[in-house]
Amino acid sequence: MAEQPSIACSARLRPVLDWVLHDGRLEQNIARFIDGLMTRASAAGLPLWRFYIGLQLVHPQMVATGVLWKRGGVSEETPRAHGILNSPAYIGSPMQAVRQSNDAVRHGLEDELAEDAHMVLRELKEGGGTDYFALPVRLGRPGSVPVASFATDQPGGFSDEDVTDIRHIVDMLGSVAEIFIYRSIAETVTDTYLGHVVGEQILGGLIQRGDGREINAVLWFSDLRDFTGLNERMDASELLDLLNNYLQLVGDALKAHGGEILKFIGDGVMGYFPAEDALFLPVVTNNAIAAARRLIGDIEAANEARAAGGADPLRFGVGLHVGPVTFGNIGTEERLDFTVIGPAVNRASRLEGLTKQLGVPVLASAEFNAVSTVAMKSLGHHALRGVAEPVEVFTLPD
Repeated sequence: MAEQPSIACSARLRPVLDWVLHDGRLEQNIARFIDGLMTRASAAGLPLWRFYIGLQLVHPQMVATGVLWKRGGVSEETPRAHGILNSPAYIGSPMQAVRQSNDAVRHGLEDELAEDAHMVLRELKEGGGTDYFALPVRLGRPGSVPVASFATDQPGGFSDEDVTDIRHIVDMLGSVAEIFIYRSIAETVTDTYLGHVVGEQILGGLIQRGDGREINAVLWFSDLRDFTGLNERMDASELLDLLNNYLQLVGDALKAHGGEILKFIGDGVMGYFPAEDALFLPVVTNNAIAAARRLIGDIEAANEARAAGGADPLRFGVGLHVGPVTFGNIGTEERLDFTVIGPAVNRASRLEGLTKQLGVPVLASAEFNAVSTVAMKSLGHHALRGVAEPVEVFTLPD
């Protein structure tokens, strides 16, 4: 007797199931997987015209991602920002009805629609749709249930056999969708809390205490001036808003020029620009200078707005250095921190502290200046805490 598929389905869907189990499940892009699944299901005889699925995510900017497939086209993935669940696009929609009832809903589109029919049903009817069927996608993980919706333009709508096969398609889809959701959560959490480069290394298996490697990098330390005084003068909510706005400007400046935040230290930021190949050091150091200049400009613009509201200006300092650092895991056996350590890290931190004394927003080391093609201005030799001999420091040219 021939071996039966593990997911029940009709004879026409068995080639589709075979593709899901062998090749489809290996597809890491959800839109391409949907495209392959729906194109094969349609070719097998399922009268599909339009398909949409909304997958809830754990993400600081997005509440979900939606994937839309149309017959003859290519699947498109659309992020859904927080707030979509309070919008007319969702309120009163069939997808909301499915999620609230945890059961399927069906709407025939050939007959006259009810006066209060949702806009999505009206759009489908106007486009030639004849039937709409939406149902929950069962997952093993807790949380909000994804909803899949199918529409056809076949006269008479979906048959009973079609509806049964649609349910089987959703079962096939659910196993891969769950993998995608967990992968997305893992990538989002590591990107959000560790940064993209570090996150990739963690997900790649660099998770044991002592795991690490030496890299060459441009180090960035920045700090907000008088944060202690601001903490005393402002209430907690105002201070939190100010701090988040300031840190956003720092993050934007770094990201725009190839840098990445490694960690927040109170109001301070420890960032880096990877420079593993010495040939690229001039490019990387110049990128760090460009990021510092952008931050200066952004803070100046923010201070103009603050002055108009009667608030004190924000002041900050940036220390820049370049050198080899150890990039890896430290901590206890159960609780780890991914960081960079080494003399270069300390030097960048000390340079940032010296900006207060010298009254400039940016200070760079002689090593940094030596590999940069931007002509920086020497401020002479100065003592750095923990460094035996005075060192020459540089700032941005006038």
